[in-house]
Amino acid sequence: MQEISPEKLSEQLRTGDGKPLVLDIRHREDFEEWHIPGSINVDVYDELTDNPEQAKGPLSDLPREEAIVTVCAAGVVSETATEALRELDYDAVTLTDGMNGWSRVHRHAEVSADLDGTLIQVARPGKGCLSHVLVSDGEAAVFDPSHYLDEYDAILDEHDADLVGVFDTHAHADHVSGAAELAGRHGVPYYLHPKDALAIDATPVEDGQTLTVGSLDIAVIHTPGHSEGSVSFDIDGTALITGDTLFHESVGRVELGVEAGIEDSDVEQNAATLYESLQRLLNGPDDAVVLPAHDPGSPEPPVTATLAEVKERNTDLGRDRDEFVEELASDIPDHPPNFERVKRTNVGRESVPTDELAELELGPNNCAAE
Repeated sequence: MQEISPEKLSEQLRTGDGKPLVLDIRHREDFEEWHIPGSINVDVYDELTDNPEQAKGPLSDLPREEAIVTVCAAGVVSETATEALRELDYDAVTLTDGMNGWSRVHRHAEVSADLDGTLIQVARPGKGCLSHVLVSDGEAAVFDPSHYLDEYDAILDEHDADLVGVFDTHAHADHVSGAAELAGRHGVPYYLHPKDALAIDATPVEDGQTLTVGSLDIAVIHTPGHSEGSVSFDIDGTALITGDTLFHESVGRVELGVEAGIEDSDVEQNAATLYESLQRLLNGPDDAVVLPAHDPGSPEPPVTATLAEVKERNTDLGRDRDEFVEELASDIPDHPPNFERVKRTNVGRESVPTDELAELELGPNNCAAE
């Protein structure tokens, strides 16, 4: 069977070199919820499962001048689609592991920031996740890593840097953190605020604390609301890693911890707390680079904006306290898939077998309030 790896497809889509037509054969509702940007949907999933010959009619309307990559959830039914297309004389291959494989893709690029060191953003386009690696004077720190640890070890090797600490801005609800495992692999501290480290072994960080990586200071700002233990990290007054507290065009949701059963607060209280946290961040330098943990699209790193730009673009920041609380507490978007299990895993209250992690994370990123 002809296949293409998620990494190779990602590179073709990014550079436009040999860019194929990406054909998603899942049900329309699954496609609309989460898909590879630029892909098209021909819903022949049932036909391919029951009688592949019936799928050939709709598939034969596809343009013949382009190579085609077929996609489904796990790369199984799309193999049948590829076979049908090749019988129709199309140049078709299957995306290995389907959307499951796409969710594993990582890309990285350097962030432009006036630092005595290097700041690398690692984007996971299939999940909308952003993590960061800070390097200074041969030392490195990793913020909000995924559980695909080889991506980060490769960056450390590339910059010949020794890892000295791994940080989570909070206990994530959309993906399983790799921070504790990465820290254990290198024998360094895993930093997490105690309000989110409910049943996990982590080195606590507190508001006002300063840590050092190489010649750079990292100031801890406790910014609860999205979660009780959410923190932001101010790197030398130049870069602000905001987790899910502040996005470029939205703010963090306030109900996930409550609905996952790990917070005693209520949604309105969390919204009011988040409002106060945001005011602290907005007092920072206008030229500070804001680096959230997620981007709602399929991010191509580096995804950056100055604090001044965020103030202009982010309508949530223009609301007064009462309006802000009412809006966040009443307008609840779709939840991230499996968020209860993911959240409980990241606070240490549930253990997910390694072979189940990829499936647990499948689906769109829905951690922003809107």
